[in-house]
Amino acid sequence: MGSARVRLGVGLMAGFLALPIPVAAAAGDASLDIRPQWTSHGSTVTVSTTACGADVTYGKGESEVAGAFHLFEGESKGVLTGEFTVPEGSTPGTDTVTVKCPPRTKITDSYQLPTRQPDGAVEAGFGDTGGEVPQLALGAALVAAAAAGGLVRMRRRSKRS
Repeated sequence: MGSARVRLGVGLMAGFLALPIPVAAAAGDASLDIRPQWTSHGSTVTVSTTACGADVTYGKGESEVAGAFHLFEGESKGVLTGEFTVPEGSTPGTDTVTVKCPPRTKITDSYQLPTRQPDGAVEAGFGDTGGEVPQLALGAALVAAAAAGGLVRMRRRSKRS
């Protein structure tokens, strides 16, 4: 019974890992890989492609927001990679990236710039801890009470033995 569960788990995991394969094959090699697709101002964007061919070691790229950048062959043969930084204060929306490489290959793709910069703390759970001293004190008191209760219980058990 236990080995059947293990085999079922391995089979399910292999199925989940195989799901993206048809999508990658359908996309083809002629696309740009822009990471991250959703970025913020001042962050670095990495662009890579295999569309230029295995013999090409250099390409030129241009971002509508950030301007020109260069792509060079990286660790893998046939993969050109380049980086640029999204300027501070750039207009929110979509930025289009164009890559050109010899002999006459031109590829275009886009990514999203945020509509606004996040500010302040994340509001989750009890919220911001900056002005919530009573909640922190209550939490600390509950943890201390639980520790004291555990200690009393351990001492009573040791006296019975």
